[in-house]
Amino acid sequence: METVVKTKWSIDSAHSEIGFKVKHMMISTVKGHFEEYDASIETNKEDFSDAEFKFSTKIESINTKNTDRDNHLKSDDFFNSAEYPEMTFSSKSFNGETLVGDLTIRDITKEVTLDVDFNGVAVDPYGQTKAGFEMRGKINRKDFNLTWSAVTEAGSIVVADTVTLVIDAQFVKQG
Repeated sequence: METVVKTKWSIDSAHSEIGFKVKHMMISTVKGHFEEYDASIETNKEDFSDAEFKFSTKIESINTKNTDRDNHLKSDDFFNSAEYPEMTFSSKSFNGETLVGDLTIRDITKEVTLDVDFNGVAVDPYGQTKAGFEMRGKINRKDFNLTWSAVTEAGSIVVADTVTLVIDAQFVKQG
């Protein structure tokens, strides 16, 4: 029996962003991203239809352009980065348009579905083969025990339950 060696791809962090956005007081959107992360793909097919995606990020690297908010997000009210320093994702299936996998936050694992635009493969000026993806999905933060909540005097919710994941990822073919 012939052994099939999967092609490995590593994240190109200079051309990628792992981000999110959430409604604040139901009138505006706060955006953020993670500065430190790793991601990889293993696949046999050029269309990536059999691809296995893996991702992890350091919660301490969260950046919403506001130090007080970042520190609150790292606290036990949200991520509790001291006890749960990483968020991870491991795919179960990818059909070229939909990526399904297990997302783990605070040691709680839930299946999530991301819509994917596979933007193709190209060779850069340095001879590296790269593949580009845009991924979007929604999660309910309370499913992962990110339950902090507050209401303004006027009755507005400070932070919405629904968080939109916004991932723009470029991968470099290895070997």
